[in-house]
This record gives sequence, structure tokens and C-alpha cells, in this order.
Amino acid sequence: MRTIFHDPRTKYPTSLFPKQEQEMPGFEKKMQPLADHGEATYKGSGKLAGASALITGGDSGIGRAVALAYAREGANVAITYLDEEDDAQETKRLIKECGQDALTIRMDQTDRQACEKAVDACIEKFGRLDILVNNAAFQKTYDSLESIPDEDLDYTFRTNIEAFFYFSRYALKFIAPGGSIINTTSIQAYSPSSALAPYAATKAAIANFTVSLAEEAIKRGVRVNAVAPGPVWTPLIPSTMPQEKVRNFGENTLFERPAQPAELAPLYVFLASDEASYITGEIYGATGGRKQV
Repeated sequence: MRTIFHDPRTKYPTSLFPKQEQEMPGFEKKMQPLADHGEATYKGSGKLAGASALITGGDSGIGRAVALAYAREGANVAITYLDEEDDAQETKRLIKECGQDALTIRMDQTDRQACEKAVDACIEKFGRLDILVNNAAFQKTYDSLESIPDEDLDYTFRTNIEAFFYFSRYALKFIAPGGSIINTTSIQAYSPSSALAPYAATKAAIANFTVSLAEEAIKRGVRVNAVAPGPVWTPLIPSTMPQEKVRNFGENTLFERPAQPAELAPLYVFLASDEASYITGEIYGATGGRKQV
């Protein structure tokens, strides 16, 4: 049977997105069009059979796509979420549909104790923790530096980088040699937009943290890497960006469209698997051709 390859320029529509507004943090079912998490396309091959993973922000977007891919690769998956109950339950349904065990954890990751309790809950449910994906993040656009409230600045840093320290520090007590930590950073770490200054600064911190943590974690046999996406069609976009930005979202890539979450999930699978056994301290870009400077 001949393998069919899809033209990446036309795999997903590149037409302008329709007008749409959502309240933060956004919900999958309200997106137009709906995002693709690989529901109809991702096929597993046992790369993570018997493993246990904890994915923060696994209710939607990249997190849901990674959760689905991990489950189809044979892993049990726990996800955290803030308050998007319907989205979290849909991710849980997708995981269980694969024949894997699932756990949903509603929490505020700015709370160190909540982060530690999430790790404990995962281990209590599955008996082990092999993969930690630090993915959940807060994003908001601003007109100027002066328009950024102190409370937003504080919340962004506590959510986007301090929580990565909390989760990683505690999880390393339990992840056995051969396990991995994968962080979601962003092209904003290297090519920041002024309207996303707090978010971009935290993503740069995540990239730095990934490299420094890798040096320490490998002494325990745990690899640490990151994925740096460009524009991705997730609920954060229509719920945090101005309408004119949403309408043309992703047109500044070589594909003239944003990525779908399903297009990033294989990177997270690779970095969690034994196929990446000699890879640590690396940051993999998935930017649609945009340069990381």
C-alpha cells in the first residue's frame, strides 16, 4: 500500500478565521473552526506502553493533543486544568477511549502545594510517574507596558514559570531513571511581541530553565527538553487576542496558517520516548518556518 503524504500548505485551511470572541481562558467547543487534536489521525505504536504521564493544561489545545497521543502510545495520563470542566472531561473521554486510565485534576498551579498534590494524585492513581509535561500557561495582550496591571504581571509569572519550578522540583523525587520532563516554551522566547511582553518574558525564562534543569536532572537519569511552538490554534487565541489578530492568526508563517495542536503532539511523544534517549537540554522549534533568533 502506497503511503499518502499531505501537502503541508493545504493540510489545514489557510482562509481567514471568522469573527469570534470568548472569555478567558477560552473553551474548545466555542472555537471556529474547532481545533484538530489528532482525534481522527494520530495512530500509536506502543512507544510509551506502561508509562504514566502528568500533563498540565491538558484539557485543551496542545495539552489535549499530547494527552491523546500519549494514550494512543500506551500511557496512562493525568491532566490538570484551571476551571474548564467540560474540556477536561472531553480529554478524559478521549484517553479512556484508547483503553488507558485517566485522571483529571482541577487546580490553580500558582499554589505550590496544589502542584505537589497533583503529582501525589497521579502517583496514587497510576503507581508511578514517568513523564511530566509542563504546558499550562496564562497569556494576555496589552496595548503598552503602562497598561499591564501589577496583578497580571504577578499572575503571569507565577503561572508560567514559578509553577514549572514547583512541578519539576517535586516530580523529580519520583520520576525514575529513563523518565523525562518536557516544557512548553514558545517562539515568543526568541522573537517577542511587545503586546505579549509578560508572556514572552516567562517563555524566555522557561527556555533558560529547561537547559539548567537538564544538567541537574540527568544526574538522576531524567532527560529535560522543551518544545517552542509558533502560532497554534488553541482557545487562548480567540479569548486573549484582538479580533484583527485572531482573523489573520498564523499568516506570518511560511505556511500562512497556524499549527493545529495535532501537528505538535508527535514532538512530545518523541521527546518522552526511548527514541530520544541521547537528547536532553534541547529546545525543539515548531514555528511554521519562523526563525528563532
